[in-house]
Amino acid sequence: MGHSPAKIDEKGRLKVPSSFRKIIEERYGADCFITSTDGEHALVYPLPVWFDFQSRLAKVPSTSQARRRLMERVNYFGQVSTLDAQGRVLVPAVLRDVAGITEDVVVLGSQDHLIVWNEERMKKRLTAAPLTEEDFKELELHGV
Repeated sequence: MGHSPAKIDEKGRLKVPSSFRKIIEERYGADCFITSTDGEHALVYPLPVWFDFQSRLAKVPSTSQARRRLMERVNYFGQVSTLDAQGRVLVPAVLRDVAGITEDVVVLGSQDHLIVWNEERMKKRLTAAPLTEEDFKELELHGV
């Protein structure tokens, strides 16, 4: 939950904030799958969570165009990584370049994975797409 500022070092490694790192390592271990569905931000999944997602995706017919497009993207941007002793994971170079994930980033907690944004892109996104009354009404329909 929450967010934390972080840095990408000169080798392309994300230093996972300690509050997130502790939960990930205790609950899931050190192995991760880092990818994106749109190239705008990085998604850091603990490997057991990613395997669970793949199991659900395997139930979608192999002829599904949506499945094919999703798999193309996550595999193009994706790479398995492991948290090192300093809590760093290597973000794939193609994803760093496309998403602008260099130097200062923002790490957001999202239930069972992390979302990594270029800090400036995140600020622009929050300004450009504020929560609306309609959003709150929709969430209320779901009991939130």
